[in-house]
Amino acid sequence: MPIYETLSSDKLTVVLDIGSAYTKFGFSGEFAPRTIIKSVARCKKSGQLRRIWDYESAEDLYDLLVEFLHVIYFRYALLSPKDKPVIIVESLLCPTLFRETLAKVLFSHYEISMMLSLPSHLVSLASIAVDTAVVVDIGYKEAVVIPVCHGLPMIQAWQALPIGAEAIHNKLRTLLSGNNTGIQNLSEETLEDIKVRCCFVTEKNRAEQLAQAKPDIVACPDVKYPIGGTESIVVTGKVRERTFEILYEEDNDHYCLSTMILDAILQVDLNLRQKLSENLLLIGGTTMIPGFKARLKEELEHQLKNERYSKLHLKGFGFHSAPCKENYTAWLGGAIYGATELLNMKAVTKEIYFKGNKLPDWVHLREGGRTL
Repeated sequence: MPIYETLSSDKLTVVLDIGSAYTKFGFSGEFAPRTIIKSVARCKKSGQLRRIWDYESAEDLYDLLVEFLHVIYFRYALLSPKDKPVIIVESLLCPTLFRETLAKVLFSHYEISMMLSLPSHLVSLASIAVDTAVVVDIGYKEAVVIPVCHGLPMIQAWQALPIGAEAIHNKLRTLLSGNNTGIQNLSEETLEDIKVRCCFVTEKNRAEQLAQAKPDIVACPDVKYPIGGTESIVVTGKVRERTFEILYEEDNDHYCLSTMILDAILQVDLNLRQKLSENLLLIGGTTMIPGFKARLKEELEHQLKNERYSKLHLKGFGFHSAPCKENYTAWLGGAIYGATELLNMKAVTKEIYFKGNKLPDWVHLREGGRTL
């Protein structure tokens, strides 16, 4: 569809997925976001760019969101937000302060007509047309696992650990400092670029051998990564292979990414466990790293041998491949929902919002006893 036809439509619905690191923006009914930008805004007081989620108070968050949405609407969307509907794709663990402040900015400052908040784990399944699966979301701050059974997120089974992209960047900085000097001040953007261009997830047996520094194991080739024009740092083969091991190393409570998934399945009804294990959906930019899915399956099969999960009796694991990149699968689900009648049926209109100045929680979006 030509862009001028989309922008001239009276039924245009903006779809936003505001993540901790990146925000996906586009319109309902489209197969990909128009743009993916960093979730940063310029602070009025300091004039510096700041992460939206690093707000200090409700007033500070309000100002950051006003500036951020101004950029979204008038630099990328190129349309007036007034009297236009908006769909927000959000995590089930989104802080109440953030969602309430976002609604206040959209309704009071930008005067949108209606707003619909959708849980990211649930709407992600719309992209693969299933209603029962384990959704594994590895974002910037944390990894969150939530089983969805027959279109209903099992909140009592949710699992979360702070092993997102931020933890991976910190691990990469630590590993790099062992072979290079003066790199503690590497920016987050540089670390992310090194991670994407140089690092990958290796096999479990090989990772164990590298950790034990066995003499017969040969690491992959080193890479010289250029920084500061003529300077460069050495990314050794061991660093390239061990950066993502933080996802699979058990902490003091014996939790890691694979145990999170199995613990979530363990909290669900016995009759649904095998179906959930055969329907795993990975979302989030971190899951796009080469070797990620194969290693996760290997780790899951290894954990099943643990007595802790002997009563699961799972026969195997299956992974879905969404028809899009993992970093915007949740956004695509929101765009699909926005193309249905759900928006007109369940959205909070401007009139309803100003009666109580409060956004209803997503669990109230029910019809016939099922969450939509």
